[in-house]
Amino acid sequence: MSTEIELDEKVAFDKQTVYSKNLVIYNDEVNTFDHVIDSLVKVCKHETVQAEQCTWIIHYNGKCAVKEGDMDDLLPMRRALNERGIDAKIH
Repeated sequence: MSTEIELDEKVAFDKQTVYSKNLVIYNDEVNTFDHVIDSLVKVCKHETVQAEQCTWIIHYNGKCAVKEGDMDDLLPMRRALNERGIDAKIH
């Protein structure tokens, strides 16, 4: 019986790993901090502090995973960020 439980846990973990994607924003020399912060609040529903932290990470590290989820949830956010001139990709 313990083998079945272990197998079920492994299957659940594998599904989560396969379907979980990250929405990543890349740094550029065009967009202002305020524009990126405002976009994260409006598009990704971040709190202001979270959006500010992500923006600083983008600035210093060149990129930041700003949202995790499945493709159906992340794709409209990526499109909206791209329409705002922000370089965002799903990985």
